[in-house]
Amino acid sequence: MRGHARALLLLLCLALTAAGCGLAAPGGSDEQPRVTILGPWTDIQETHFKAVLDSLGTPYTYQGTAATREVLLAAVQAGNPPDIAILPGVGDLVEYAAEGRLRPLGGKGAAAKYGRPWQPEAKGIEANLWVPLKADLKSIVWYRKGSPPPARPAPLASWCIGMGDDGASGWPGSDWIEDLILQTVGPVLYERWATGDLEWADVRLVDAWSLWAGLLAQDKEAAGRAMREDHRGKPGGHGLLFDGTRKSDGTRKSDGSKRSGDTKKCELEHQGSFARFFYQDRSGQAAVMDSAPLLPSGPGLKGREVSADFAVLFGDSAQARDLLTRLTSRGAQQEWGRRAGVFSPNSDVPAPKGTVEKQISDRLTDQRVPLCLDASDVMPAAVRDAFYEAVLLTMAHPDAPVRPRLEDVQRVQEAQPDDTRRLTGVCSRPQ
Repeated sequence: MRGHARALLLLLCLALTAAGCGLAAPGGSDEQPRVTILGPWTDIQETHFKAVLDSLGTPYTYQGTAATREVLLAAVQAGNPPDIAILPGVGDLVEYAAEGRLRPLGGKGAAAKYGRPWQPEAKGIEANLWVPLKADLKSIVWYRKGSPPPARPAPLASWCIGMGDDGASGWPGSDWIEDLILQTVGPVLYERWATGDLEWADVRLVDAWSLWAGLLAQDKEAAGRAMREDHRGKPGGHGLLFDGTRKSDGTRKSDGSKRSGDTKKCELEHQGSFARFFYQDRSGQAAVMDSAPLLPSGPGLKGREVSADFAVLFGDSAQARDLLTRLTSRGAQQEWGRRAGVFSPNSDVPAPKGTVEKQISDRLTDQRVPLCLDASDVMPAAVRDAFYEAVLLTMAHPDAPVRPRLEDVQRVQEAQPDDTRRLTGVCSRPQ
């Protein structure tokens, strides 16, 4: 897997190190077998998730890391995968399923039908191998209450942008491009592109990607700085929306005018509904709106990008299967929402309380507007890595032609060993 292999040694060390710390085994004695779980939630999100697991009474050990995909790959290659793995997307899971590593879920809870886009399928792959645990909305923009959004579309100086991550850098930029593609070409072509049926160098994709490059070209220095900034903001801070700034140091802008040397807070953040956790005690000061009006693509809303964290079974124990079944139950999902304000892909689970939470939930359940899974999350690992690389290259050189970069990604896509396992049902249909 391109991108995974070059980080394997480092991440194998990370997996081995994490295995001995930050773990819990409630619900039984040390002699009882524990269900091992690998998931993407750390810090306060991990605390909330463990509280839900504790309420289920099954002994477990949980390892949380932002580099879930990489740590899982290291564990699988070392011959010691977790019983349950939770990943932010199904692209990697298709590859594990094709290798025969995943176990059927079974049970009415884990096998519940969520419909599009929460239960995508792959041609040539057995059904009932993954289940969504948590949903997030991505086609939104956060702003501070009392500070109305600026002119539409918003200039680069208004945006809080960070590409850094403990796992794969560049994915926040892929969210921008995915949203731009969805709003310009619509859900049908978006799904064809996400699943490998529309070439990357298609003129419509080039045009959407060029909108992103044009935004970055407004201030190359700010674009370069965003590559080095963590998307979560500073450790212990309140996220980019409240702590981020766009500094002017007296150098000249791309249009030749000179910066004044002042410092200004950024005003907008294009980030998923999980951003509330980064804002911490200031999350109540954040407001939300649809992203489409503020994007360079213009005001039209053709769809909403969403993401989900999917759980799979690598272990075949009845204990692990039962825990996952109960974790997807209405009661556990509702408890998780009550404790942490997370959103369930199960439409029968009530939305978390709160004004912003209701606004997000209303968008997630609005059947008039198609929902489409994050495109990079459904792509094969090598294609996704090439996508992220193209994002970062565009940020570093926004004036360079876009098409050659997309042609490079297309070559990676064409080099994939089997294109018959493409996912279907990535976008919902309006009703």
